[in-house]
Amino acid sequence: MPAPLAIFRALADPTRLRIVALLRQMELSVGELAQVLGQSQPRVSRHVKILADAHLCDRRREGSWIFLGLGTAAKGSPLLAAIDGWHDAALERWTIADAARLEAVRADRMAAAESFFNARAGEWDAIRSLHVAEEQVEAAIATMLGAHSIGRLIDIGTGTGRMIELLGAEADGAVGIDRSPEMLRLARAKISAAGLAHVELRQGDMYALPIENGAGDTVLLHQVLHYAQAPASAIAEAARLLGPDGRLLIVDFAAHEREELRTSDAHVRLGFDDAQIGEWFGAAGLALDATDTLSGGELTVKLWLGVRQADTRHLKAVA
Repeated sequence: MPAPLAIFRALADPTRLRIVALLRQMELSVGELAQVLGQSQPRVSRHVKILADAHLCDRRREGSWIFLGLGTAAKGSPLLAAIDGWHDAALERWTIADAARLEAVRADRMAAAESFFNARAGEWDAIRSLHVAEEQVEAAIATMLGAHSIGRLIDIGTGTGRMIELLGAEADGAVGIDRSPEMLRLARAKISAAGLAHVELRQGDMYALPIENGAGDTVLLHQVLHYAQAPASAIAEAARLLGPDGRLLIVDFAAHEREELRTSDAHVRLGFDDAQIGEWFGAAGLALDATDTLSGGELTVKLWLGVRQADTRHLKAVA
């Protein structure tokens, strides 16, 4: 952590104060910041470097884009309360103008998301038609997780961010991870529109997640595992993120024989059974604590909840 002098030097510039104010509202790319601030990208990048050196912002690369969020020196710090307590009429005028331009960024994101889904609506509808309605799946997820607080939520393979949108309001904080920069941009649009705070989105691989051990209380693998070449490794990596009494929820398909999904939708595994998941949970230091089965389509959706082995509760099935 840098000394207070370095932090205040980093903030001794109106543009950098504006950047911190914007990042408190949502993660932004360097290009989006330049759009809001009305400055060139090289100039914004110089300001961002100063803030990053003072740990006031974090930089994460996603493909050719760099996204920015609040750094460790700003999160939950009295620094933000002090900034809020200092009234500056000139800076307030900038804040109003920045807020209007930030809405334009949100609108651009939503337009990109809508275009993406419109182009792929047929693909999404085809796979969804094979199983029970998403509303039923989401209700089952909420029921299975409802007995305990969500705590710190980590969504692996977050895609469009739907699970964070569903559960984020109940979480103490949330991190969504996906390999696809395009998916992460869509997730940002949805999460921003939902008005969720304390959400981070990161690019990463399910086999080597960019998160420290024990950082999560609730970890999700929602319709992700059937894409995994090595499901056991993906589960072990997800389990690594769990703190004491943490829970891993897997939502995926029961074992099936729809071979065409390997080519039409890039499925690597044709679903899973309880024995497989239980074995992989055990190898990862988890106990299979609860299951649920959602029939009603050509594919059956399953939910498997794993907890730390220290938790002695027995397996229970949700009707």
